Amino acid sequence: MSYVALRREEEKERRRAEIVDAAEELYAKVGWEAVTMDRVARTARLSRALIYVYFRDKNDLLLAITERALAELREKFIAAAAAHPLGLDQVQAIGRAYVLFQQQTPYRFDACSRFHAHQAAGQPTDDACAAAGDAVIAVIVQALVQGQADGSIRKDLENPVQVCVMLWAFTHGLIQVGTNKTQEIARLGVEVPQLMEGSFSMLRYMLAAKPGQ
Repeated sequence: MSYVALRREEEKERRRAEIVDAAEELYAKVGWEAVTMDRVARTARLSRALIYVYFRDKNDLLLAITERALAELREKFIAAAAAHPLGLDQVQAIGRAYVLFQQQTPYRFDACSRFHAHQAAGQPTDDACAAAGDAVIAVIVQALVQGQADGSIRKDLENPVQVCVMLWAFTHGLIQVGTNKTQEIARLGVEVPQLMEGSFSMLRYMLAAKPGQ
């Protein structure tokens, strides 16, 4: 690739990133339903026509945000796992990192949730987002495999990918309840911090290898 062509490609990537940055800024402030291509253009200080050069529509822009969110989530999971030698501790740390991800960047968590709902509805799968999601899953599976190898996780859990999906469903649901049902669970005498700690303790007990296993 020539120098000119390389610079042109770099400029395109920079411009695309600026548009995604602007969309994320709006997403965080007003929620996805209130985001429009016009508002993104104004926030990015670009023409509306130029936005459509890079993104077909609002959904295409959401996919770009989701891909970025999943890449960030993977890095957080890798960092969380790297802090612990035992697989069981790695899995628990990953779960806590997922909760923190939602707390720190709720709009990115929402973007991922919208993507999964999009898939569940039978809509065409975006290859880049699907690959990014698979990369996140791979980090969790590796922690499970590590735990079985070092003896901290039960070996009778024969399908680590299935266990990974179960853990994701458990943690995702826990986050949703802790976020959207705060008053309901408080009425039952349960505070969100208690819910989180108790849930992770229960999860750890279910995964941990027992004496003699």
